[in-house]
Amino acid sequence: MSALGYIPEQLSAIHVLDSVGDNILIADTTYNIQWMNANAANLLTVIAPLYGLTSVDDIIGMNMDQFHASPKRQQAVMKSLQDSHRTRITIKDRIVTDIVVTPMKNEHGHINGYIVMLTDVTTKAEEEAEKEKLIHALSVPIIHIWEKTISLPLIGEFDTERADRMIVSVLEECTQHRIQYVLLDLSGLFVADDTIHHHIQKLTDCLRLIGAECIMTGIKPKLAQTIGRLEQHSQTFQTAHAGLQYIIQKKKRH
Repeated sequence: MSALGYIPEQLSAIHVLDSVGDNILIADTTYNIQWMNANAANLLTVIAPLYGLTSVDDIIGMNMDQFHASPKRQQAVMKSLQDSHRTRITIKDRIVTDIVVTPMKNEHGHINGYIVMLTDVTTKAEEEAEKEKLIHALSVPIIHIWEKTISLPLIGEFDTERADRMIVSVLEECTQHRIQYVLLDLSGLFVADDTIHHHIQKLTDCLRLIGAECIMTGIKPKLAQTIGRLEQHSQTFQTAHAGLQYIIQKKKRH
């Protein structure tokens, strides 16, 4: 679809681009950077020294290839570019950003230059911290399913680090919210061996010490023998629904 409407006479295209909140650069057909808006200038003031430049002004006139570890690959991408191309890059192993390159075409469809946008800019350390936070959340998916009751689906494989992190998170959740029942769903486990037996035993023992009961569900045949050796007797059910029904009935009796 073509653009609609018109830009008011008192506004120039450059003024519009300079007012946009994103970091915008304009390159010519040979990929030399010719212009950047104020936001981009502020960002590149930090980046310029990483390339041995004394000022952000030195970036004007530089070729985009100089910012890429693999210039030939970059040139191949640019030559085949017809629509917007988006990728995530790391600048000098310090700054991470999404880069969007869009060819600017005239009325005949010929490319006259390129608009380059840098979005979602963050430091690599911040991105790694966010990744770790996400991994932590996914590795310990605690779900509040009923009054004083949480569900904990164990998915994949559990090494000691992940198991210890799970136990700490569950205990913190239980003490903070006074959880009485933990519905432990084992249907998503990949491996059933003595290691997982040890981790489950440790979790059930810790929950017992803080006054919470562990109810296990989704036990597969291969896991049944391992679970059967638990020193702590825990209620087990084939499905999470049956386990929740047990909790509801028990709370009603109390």
